[in-house]
Amino acid sequence: MIDEIQVENLALIREAALEPARGLTVLTGETGAGKTALLSALKLLMGARADKEAVRDGEEALSVSGRFYGASPAAVAEGVEADDAGWSEADSGAVDVELVVARRVTVDGRSRVTLDGRMASVGELARAVAPTIDLCGQHEHQQLMKPAVHVRMLDAWAGDAVAEVRAAYEEAFAAAAAAAAELARVREAGEASSAKLDEARFTLSRIDAVDPREGEYDELAADLAKVEHAEALATAANAAHEALAGEDGAIDALNGAVSALDGGARFDSSLGAYADSLREVGYVLEDVARETRDYRDKVEFDPETLAQQQERMAALQGLMRAYGPRMDDVLERRAEAADLVSLVDDAAERERAAQEAARAAEDALADAARALDAARAEAAPRFADAVGAQMDRLEMGGAQLVCELAPLERAQWTKTGPSAVEFLFRPGAGMQARPLARIASGGEVSRVMLAIKVVLGSTDDVDTLVFDEVDAGVGGSTAVALAEVLADLARTHQVIVVTHLAQVAVRGEAHYVVRKVEGEGGMPETDLSRLCADERPAEIARMLSGDATETSLAHAREMLEAAKRD
Repeated sequence: MIDEIQVENLALIREAALEPARGLTVLTGETGAGKTALLSALKLLMGARADKEAVRDGEEALSVSGRFYGASPAAVAEGVEADDAGWSEADSGAVDVELVVARRVTVDGRSRVTLDGRMASVGELARAVAPTIDLCGQHEHQQLMKPAVHVRMLDAWAGDAVAEVRAAYEEAFAAAAAAAAELARVREAGEASSAKLDEARFTLSRIDAVDPREGEYDELAADLAKVEHAEALATAANAAHEALAGEDGAIDALNGAVSALDGGARFDSSLGAYADSLREVGYVLEDVARETRDYRDKVEFDPETLAQQQERMAALQGLMRAYGPRMDDVLERRAEAADLVSLVDDAAERERAAQEAARAAEDALADAARALDAARAEAAPRFADAVGAQMDRLEMGGAQLVCELAPLERAQWTKTGPSAVEFLFRPGAGMQARPLARIASGGEVSRVMLAIKVVLGSTDDVDTLVFDEVDAGVGGSTAVALAEVLADLARTHQVIVVTHLAQVAVRGEAHYVVRKVEGEGGMPETDLSRLCADERPAEIARMLSGDATETSLAHAREMLEAAKRD
């Protein structure tokens, strides 16, 4: 969702700011005033190719910046890490991601992008922003023109009826791919060259001759440190024991101090407390003296054991030099070599098992594919009918949307499904349905997109819709219907509409007017301003009659009041 967009030195725009409403925002103004430049600014924030010719005459660079909110959008996951974004509470109470983006284009064509203050690429910008916005206009590469998106729209509308079988299909598709990969691996290993097989047998033989076990190296290293320094350890333990329990040792001295304090306690009881404290210390010293003595007595130096351990350590280190650097690497190399030898030695049986597993996975995938196709086939005509009802509201002359499912060859199946899903456009009854991009006008495509988005409602994964030519060639009762449908859509989406229809303009929660004015030095520039409630009647009146007459002003006020009631 767009929170704010700021534009500087883009085409005729010297400086402009747009803060669209959460619902419906309308942009009005005379033709040529600069509404298209505002859409160009939005395209730049969506990652569109920069055109140096768009820099305002006499300036070194143009800049556009925007702040966006989205309820944990996938775009953030793909392009901007959540940790890099700010988090805030939206009005709805849901945790939203805040993303601040900026783009600067110089007169020599260089482009600079920042995401939340850090430098980024245009690709990152596109991944972060573009998926959250649909531009609906004659010259836009909108989502509706991409058949790959149609299946997502159908599945989103169908909800759980398709979601469950699609999840099962995706799991089966992944399992079949894994089984096919395993079969290919088994076959490849079975055809391994003799040199590769000889190397694997040598590796397996050399490692097995030493037969290392997991964790052995670390245990042996710790034991060797003790055995190699047995004399020093025994000496240290003995010295500690003598210092504590030997003649005139610490324990004797401590006992002497306790006796002295006990004697003095007969005359001052406070000395008894000191004596008690020293007795507690004495218990600790006696424990340590006993344990150091036991440690000393257990220390053994066996030259034969030391030699065996050093020999074992040398063997393990030899394997680590050859196949390491860690012992885990050695064990992994052994597993790989053993697997290759086993695959060759038991090639026929391993291949038979892999083939059986691949067949079972393919059978399970086929079942899941049939279930997914059936669920989509059931949902497709209902979805088309629902969209058609909205198209009828827009008085599109009997035009229909057709949701076509075309089965694919097995080699063409994807994670999305076993059939291609595409929306077709039938201009009228009895006419052939064809792809939207081939036969629908810009205005028709925008109205079809409008109808689809109303039907999708809150299940749509796009936050913001921008319509440029949705009212092209529209008037009369169709204009009223169009305004009603846009108002319905604004209940579930943020909608921005560039319009010349007063019927649409009065529905806007935010109303901006674009005017061409004379700037410094007589240079024309675009002025963008948000109209307050008192200013709107005059603009609506202009849209109705070309001028703000008494009659048109009265009509405008009447339309605005009616829109409030709706």
